[in-house]
Amino acid sequence: MGFAEKALKDAAFFPLWLDRDDAPGVEPQLIGHTSADLLIIGGGFTGLWAAIQAKEANPNRDVMLIEAAKVAYGASGRPAGVVSTSVMHGLHNAVRLFPNDLAELERLGQENMRGFLDTLERYDIDAQFDRGGELTVAVGDECVPDVKAEYEIHKKYGHVVEYLDKDQLQDHIKSPIYSAGCWNKELSGTVQPAMLAWGLKRAALSLGVRLHEFTPMEKIERENGVIKVTTHDGSVKTKKILLGTNAFAAGDPRIKQRVAGVRERIMATEPLTEEQWDRLGWVHRQGIYDTRTQLNHMRRTKDNRMTFGGRLGYYYDGNNNTDPAGERRIDPFIRLAEAYHRTFPQMDDVKFTHAWTGPIALTTRMAVHFQEYMDGDMIYAGGYSGYGISTSRFGARVGLAKLDGEDLPELRMDFARTMPNRIPPEPFRWIGSQITLYALDTADEKGGWRKPWVKMVEAMGFPLS
Repeated sequence: MGFAEKALKDAAFFPLWLDRDDAPGVEPQLIGHTSADLLIIGGGFTGLWAAIQAKEANPNRDVMLIEAAKVAYGASGRPAGVVSTSVMHGLHNAVRLFPNDLAELERLGQENMRGFLDTLERYDIDAQFDRGGELTVAVGDECVPDVKAEYEIHKKYGHVVEYLDKDQLQDHIKSPIYSAGCWNKELSGTVQPAMLAWGLKRAALSLGVRLHEFTPMEKIERENGVIKVTTHDGSVKTKKILLGTNAFAAGDPRIKQRVAGVRERIMATEPLTEEQWDRLGWVHRQGIYDTRTQLNHMRRTKDNRMTFGGRLGYYYDGNNNTDPAGERRIDPFIRLAEAYHRTFPQMDDVKFTHAWTGPIALTTRMAVHFQEYMDGDMIYAGGYSGYGISTSRFGARVGLAKLDGEDLPELRMDFARTMPNRIPPEPFRWIGSQITLYALDTADEKGGWRKPWVKMVEAMGFPLS
């Protein structure tokens, strides 16, 4: 039995973040017919942030939030937990998309992160925020220029950032494949995603938000100028709807023309001993990303586990299921565990206790966008392909302003007025995804046709490497 099979042998296929005895109780499902000034569909981060900000702006506004299952048990209880000042999936992606707005996007991102932390303080939310910052590491000497460029652009826009050469990097994280690093030190770090979502839920309820779990939306239609949302056991009449459905893309079938739900895999180790942490040399608790074609990310948890994630997957016409059966077994995680062992060969005694996947919303923008329906009375705010925990607060704020017709300067910026490109429908989407994901999995090892294929997909608008 190889390292991967042995390390995963006893893993539970369930998110570490949700495996807690102190999970809050469930709010009752909506039964019967009601109305609201604002209806938010989706109880993940976007929906929760929207509910809180809507009530803070106008305490008299009747705000209702409905969630198809339980708060935090969809995508929001499954990410790695890195939070950042970036609102456009990293500075390089912002340069690619909106170079003329970069300075303002950076200002908005830092403002958003300060608001994020202020909310945690004001509502006494223990999300286990760790101020370790973010560390981007180069895999191999050929990726060192990429990390140097990362350092230069962060320095240019005022970040407290440090470039680490190969020897310096070994004092932060010990891996034979890492050649350089860029450490962004302030206003970023890691959180426990489920505890954050549960804290936001508590805050929303304290503000008077009417929240119903196990209330799936089944139909949306206009009746006599009013929007009616039919749920499994009732209905809501409302003037405005914010769709916080992200990768699930629920609310209108046209959303999926621009959004694909892709799955990301994550594993968590057992709590590591001091001797094991010494072997890793990881002392500053950063959230770490590497530069592999199929990138990996990792972080430390409060109870001294290590999570290691990456390796995307896609399911034909059913990829948005929260917990597909195909991911509740060892096989999909073997390559990820092998990548862990290549990265940290000194950790050959590690066992993984949890392995899970979560849906992310893949678009050609790789960042939040807004889709308008019902003559602008229904807005989809989503498309987070990374950094979504913190960016969702920003997306919710802008989405609400757009929904309410506010004269917000951000609404005149290109990111708020444009949308990502359309992506092919099924079955072409599935065929293309299988070729692309195989190329990503094997490009660094085998090369050949794979890297040109990835470059072609990038030319279509997906920045994959």
